[in-house]
Amino acid sequence: MKTLFKNAKIYDGTANDPFIGDVLIEGEKILNVAENIEDKSANVVNLSGLSLSSGFIDAHSHNDWYAIKEEPVKYFEPFIRQGICSFITGNCGLSASGFNPDSKNKNVFGTGLFHYRNVKGIYGDVGDFFDAIDNNTPCNIATLVGHCTARADVAGLENRPLTEDEMSKMLNNVDKSLSQGACGISLGLMYSPGIYAPLDELKELSKLSIKHDKAFTVHPRASSKVSMAYPQLFGRSHLLRALDELWEIAKGTNLKLHYSHAIFVGRSTFPNIDEFVDIINKMKAEGINIGFDIYDEDIGTTVITVIMPPWYMALSKEDKRKPFNKLRFALLTKASILLLGFGFNDMTIAYVGEGNEQFEGKTVHQIAKELGVSDLDAYLHLCEISDFKGRINMGPYTTDEILRELSKHDDVLYMTDAWYEEKGVQNPALFDCFPKFLQHSLKGDYDTMPKTIRKMTAATADRFRLKDRGYIKPGYYADITIFDEAELLNGTPDIEKPFGINRVYINGKEVLNNGELNTEALKTSGKAMRVID
Repeated sequence: MKTLFKNAKIYDGTANDPFIGDVLIEGEKILNVAENIEDKSANVVNLSGLSLSSGFIDAHSHNDWYAIKEEPVKYFEPFIRQGICSFITGNCGLSASGFNPDSKNKNVFGTGLFHYRNVKGIYGDVGDFFDAIDNNTPCNIATLVGHCTARADVAGLENRPLTEDEMSKMLNNVDKSLSQGACGISLGLMYSPGIYAPLDELKELSKLSIKHDKAFTVHPRASSKVSMAYPQLFGRSHLLRALDELWEIAKGTNLKLHYSHAIFVGRSTFPNIDEFVDIINKMKAEGINIGFDIYDEDIGTTVITVIMPPWYMALSKEDKRKPFNKLRFALLTKASILLLGFGFNDMTIAYVGEGNEQFEGKTVHQIAKELGVSDLDAYLHLCEISDFKGRINMGPYTTDEILRELSKHDDVLYMTDAWYEEKGVQNPALFDCFPKFLQHSLKGDYDTMPKTIRKMTAATADRFRLKDRGYIKPGYYADITIFDEAELLNGTPDIEKPFGINRVYINGKEVLNNGELNTEALKTSGKAMRVID
């Protein structure tokens, strides 16, 4: 069946100015794009007054964990309503696949944020993962192979260098995953066990990305001026030290380095923006293929233990409570709070387990007052009752001024870093992150509309080598998002609902029409996006 979109304002993904024209699709693919197309056999959709682009691509996602759910539609619905059709998943080292299928350590994958609950299956091989989801999930999925997952497979969460045999097994498995179609490698250097990896280990992984010419995405060791990742509380900003480490890995190579979520945690970190951009530009000038991504939010969702130093995370629950260890942690935490301009009143509990709903939506500082204990004791209590796997929303991560500057950078991609949670407080990026990017562009605050559209479509497809995605061109997949620029400009953000998105097609199937979701089509609309060498 053919569908002919008439009189649309077309953004084709090239960053060229939009034009009024027609798009003809048949089945999964785009047949023709022109100023005027006539085809009497096609179903005509008049889009006068509306805009059309390739379906948006979320450049930083964890929805590989949700693509394998028994009933995945509800986990993808909020994204589809934002106009998102495709995802780069497996980020922050936390992929749902990319390990020995017989691994005995599956229970520790996902660092407490993600779980194999209510899934169709657990797929260690990336190839098996793709086979399981192809035409069997709502949206298109590419996946990175996660270092945390691959390392935990061979050594659990132990805080030590890998043995020679463990290193060999991990690297062989990562290499295999890349050969099976993973679009790159992701590191989560703020999460266990990625946090324990020495530089030499990271360099060995980078060689595999270079071998396969695929992305090397990195959640850095620190995203703040002061963190628990480095012992020195004074001197060079920890965020910049972490970026220096990536420069050391990439220099003199053809590595396709991608810095995950450019955020600046804590008010004292905000001044780092100028040097951050300067370093990115210097790396680019040196010949390093560097990029980064942002979301249009000033907070983010993460695991509750994200502020814990590696030595403390590695302790048993009992050892964490020993007076000396607790005192050392307390002193470091208090010093960090003073230096960072960020504290327990900036950490909002999203979820800390069944029976603890009374804490949701409250800051750790508020909970401490209610419990009549110190902020630190309240924090440790919340960690313990959640088995150190609780979820928090925290910030400030950025400012309007920082987002305005980064949104205009030539090498930035747009993303949400959000996922749907069954319980607790949701990440606000789940609802309207991409419409907000568009609204800010239309208001003149962010990049131009053609460049904004490119950064959420074709630039991401090019970066991660997604074949026949991201452009409105003949022969490309018919992932199409249709939006109303007037509604986007005048929409009200941050009310837990999207705005301005009119229709969405995934691989030629209409899955959203004026707010109505086609749940039947969504059962089979998404494809596995294998990136084959």
